[in-house]
Amino acid sequence: MQPPFVPAAPAGPWRYAVGVNAGRSRSAFATWAGAASTIPGMDRSLSTLLLVALIAVLSPPLADLVGRAAPVPMVVFEIVLGILVGPDVLGWAVQDDLVHTLSQFGLAMLFFMAGYEIDFDRLRGGPLARAVRGWAMSVVIGVGLGLLLAPTADSGAIVGIALTTTALGTILPVLRDAGQLGTALGDAVMAVGAVGEFAPIVAMTLFLDGRRPGEAMIYLTAFAAIAGAGIFLAVRGRHTTLNRLADATMETSGQFAVRLVMALLMAMVAATAVLGVDMLLGAFAAGVIMRILFHSGNPERTERVTAKLEAVGFGFLIPVFFIDTGIGYDLKALTSDWGTLALVPLFLVLFLLTRGLPSFLTAPRGSTGRERRAVALYASTALPLIVAITSIGVDRGTMRSSDAAAMVGAGMLSVLLYPFLALRTSGAVRTPQGREEAAESW
Repeated sequence: MQPPFVPAAPAGPWRYAVGVNAGRSRSAFATWAGAASTIPGMDRSLSTLLLVALIAVLSPPLADLVGRAAPVPMVVFEIVLGILVGPDVLGWAVQDDLVHTLSQFGLAMLFFMAGYEIDFDRLRGGPLARAVRGWAMSVVIGVGLGLLLAPTADSGAIVGIALTTTALGTILPVLRDAGQLGTALGDAVMAVGAVGEFAPIVAMTLFLDGRRPGEAMIYLTAFAAIAGAGIFLAVRGRHTTLNRLADATMETSGQFAVRLVMALLMAMVAATAVLGVDMLLGAFAAGVIMRILFHSGNPERTERVTAKLEAVGFGFLIPVFFIDTGIGYDLKALTSDWGTLALVPLFLVLFLLTRGLPSFLTAPRGSTGRERRAVALYASTALPLIVAITSIGVDRGTMRSSDAAAMVGAGMLSVLLYPFLALRTSGAVRTPQGREEAAESW
């Protein structure tokens, strides 16, 4: 059995990648199973798309049923059901270009919504400053642990950066459903999540994209100038015509506001592609710009636009990303030996040590012990960026696919366990009230 993180060209490449060209391989059995399970008269791509749609429909009632006993985020059901129908279990669904492309749109929409939800006026000053200090501590701990576990500096950097991430897009709906957004605890978690999602993307661009840090910084600065110009125009402009068109088409087939959002999202993602910057940075920046644009006018318009964006994101695109993550999860690599399986609880603890401990120590003054523990648990929730970062390691041959599967598996467990424990610790009850709030739960 190889020790963890031995650099090697993976025999079974990580089958799911975000922003990198990772290979997609299946065993002969999985290929046969996928062919055998294809719906008669329907090709494999279309049958997989149908299964993805069915899982997206089944996840809300399952989450509602289980939620009567324990508050489990809906993303858990989407990932687990994706694994169940995927090549390594039932073999009913396979990864293909159509579903994978939709999942990339879903990932972009997830980070767009994260940027869109952040109220920087509430976080400016103390909350953001504490979150930055906490993330700096996380970098020291994470990279130190990465270098300790990994045999090379490159693989150590990959592990270290992955350990510093926080899944803000995943915990936002949990905070909303529990009524914690807008509270002191919610502000602390939002700040920690924003830094824990934004800063690792910047680190990925500087250190993991294969360019020298100085060269990468030039391209990153160029993108920052583009994003800064967009934010400046959103802040300083009056946008009378935009608001009039948004109001006039809100209930018509025109849907100008939604079309504008999608156009800006695609434009920012295209800018990152041209500059060689991670697309998630563009999606996040697009969300920030659109929040400024639509939250500076009529509150009724803001509420209606937000509802439409949530319908597109949480109702369609974002579930595809999480389900596709489950379908592409390399379960066989994880269960190939006991050593690899043992890495899952190890990483789960390391998330708490790397993100939870600094967030606990930098929580706002006057926070109770329960609030500090809740912030730490929320901060330790990670998944989307772990998928992206470990995919880079596998693609480079500096991280084995089995080790990547263990780290992603730990990320999945963190999504299952840590928000649930945070809700219990803070005394919140995750029970959506009313039709509108229940529709936001995912």
